Amino acid sequence: MRAALDPRSTLTSTDNRHLRATLIGGVAAVGATSFVLVAAVATLAGGQSGDVQLGVAEQSGAGVSSLARQQIPPRYLRLYEGAAQRFGLDWAVLAAIGKVECDHGRDTDPSCTREGFVNSAGAGGPMQFIASTWQRFGVDGDADGNVDRWDAADAIYSAANYLRTSGAPSGYARAIFAYNHAGWYVTEVLSWAAKYRGPMRQRAQPAATGGDPTEGLSARSLAASPSPVRFVAGERAVLDAEDERVALVPAAVPLAVQAMVVAGNELQRLPYGPSGHPDPRGAPEEDCSSSINYVLYRSGVRPISEILKDNPLAQDYVDWGAPGPGRWVTIYATTKPTDHVFAVIAGLRLDTSRAGTDVGPNRHEDGPRWRILDHIPTWAHWSVRHPPGL
Repeated sequence: MRAALDPRSTLTSTDNRHLRATLIGGVAAVGATSFVLVAAVATLAGGQSGDVQLGVAEQSGAGVSSLARQQIPPRYLRLYEGAAQRFGLDWAVLAAIGKVECDHGRDTDPSCTREGFVNSAGAGGPMQFIASTWQRFGVDGDADGNVDRWDAADAIYSAANYLRTSGAPSGYARAIFAYNHAGWYVTEVLSWAAKYRGPMRQRAQPAATGGDPTEGLSARSLAASPSPVRFVAGERAVLDAEDERVALVPAAVPLAVQAMVVAGNELQRLPYGPSGHPDPRGAPEEDCSSSINYVLYRSGVRPISEILKDNPLAQDYVDWGAPGPGRWVTIYATTKPTDHVFAVIAGLRLDTSRAGTDVGPNRHEDGPRWRILDHIPTWAHWSVRHPPGL
């Protein structure tokens, strides 16, 4: 079992296997292990011997191999995929780390599964975080109000947060090396990731290019969400009586619209702030436009490459899409008296603005929330547009 180390710490070990492998990779420097250590260090230094040679380009759309389905428990597989989606990463790299660290929560070492237990390096939980690293990167993966490194959802989403902060997806070798400072570790993780990836999934075509935004989406993409996915009959989303931050997904709307509702659910606990620009994936806060950017990306309507390039702001949605309200999705944007944008998705309004515009359970909270009002807010003159086909 390998421990995830604090990036500020020196290399330590969790057992003799780990120590021997570390010494082979870091001191003896022989064979393939020494090459990968050199490659990882070169990547850290900005060299060219990193992810390209190792064959780890951005693979966030990769499918699941038969080996992965055999080895990875279904709950863990959903968590790997959901965390990868949220942070814009390759799910297979997350799964490979989960394999190497604690065999997807099945390793018999108490530090992997028993609350409060740590190994000799001080690491605990299925992704083997030490306390200082957890304090910096731990997140609430299942939105239950607790951040616990022995909880699988929290641990996996926190690992994704760590990798993203450490340079993934542009530099997976660098990010994996930051997770555990050993060349052999980079090699082993990348090897498992390659085994776990299946054929690339078909991607949804953005509506702006004439493609059907519902193509390439599946029920599995909804199941990969960290937020609860519960359905309701008909074409209108409603708030869940058990958790009023969660919208029930209408069963009789296109998959792209269902994915938008799920994406809105994923944003519900985030505060208001600008960190979602230019990349809304995995941001610790979202403002009005980055919330819309995330929903459109998550549903396949706008590709992330376009969002990263254009960095759409509220005023950019005044003329985006097709004119008039949509059947299921309508975007309202304005520049007067201030720039703002929100969307009505299957009858529920996703909006960061609350003062005087919300009578629902989230009326006292800022940030992207599902808002309830019997009319569109009247404090501005709105441009009314919709994603083509929706």
